[in-house]
Amino acid sequence: MSRKVDVAHAGRGVQKAAVEGLARRVVGGAYAEGDALDQSALMAELHVSQTVLREAIEVLTGKGLLDVRQKRGTRVRPPDDWNLLDTDVLRWKLAAGVPSDFFADLLELRRSIEPAAASLAAVHRSDEDLAALDAALAAMKAGWEDAVLAVRADASFHTALLTASHNRFFAQLRRVIIPVLIERDRRVQLAGTAEDPVAVHAAVVDHIRNGDVDGAYMATLELLDMAMRQHP
Repeated sequence: MSRKVDVAHAGRGVQKAAVEGLARRVVGGAYAEGDALDQSALMAELHVSQTVLREAIEVLTGKGLLDVRQKRGTRVRPPDDWNLLDTDVLRWKLAAGVPSDFFADLLELRRSIEPAAASLAAVHRSDEDLAALDAALAAMKAGWEDAVLAVRADASFHTALLTASHNRFFAQLRRVIIPVLIERDRRVQLAGTAEDPVAVHAAVVDHIRNGDVDGAYMATLELLDMAMRQHP
């Protein structure tokens, strides 16, 4: 029985490696939009069987990267069709490198979501939510001059903010917002353009703690205005 389990795990590992390898090629630009995949060449490059490659293609088709049709073969779909709400696709995209307007798009999303999340948090926040916000704020105060700690604290803060809204959809959007936020913060830190973030984040927490719906909304907009000034 143990041997069968090990074989199953090995099989999943091979498939996962094939998915990762093929995705990196597609997202990294080895293929242009509309290009057909040479499956024989890919089997040799990835050191996988035809069955494993087909399984990897099926995964990436489900994520919007590939299109499979009879007589046309497997082709790369336009990047606008790639599902950026999928955490794997987003991870691959960030790893391949993104232009600055990618972060501008994120900021527009955040301006639509985070002020509303803060307003909801002012109504629905629990003691646990406030503790998470306070802990992230304390980490920000202690480490904002350290690039790694600053990025980590900011990610923790905005995760706690979205969670404190107690809106399941806002909370799930952390899966999209936080990975891009981390990469954006990393670039800002490397560029040396980061401003002291403590005061604007503390204002958001104060309004949430006091149940000030409008104040939490406006304070979060001010926080995002600061982010816009630091745009990488």
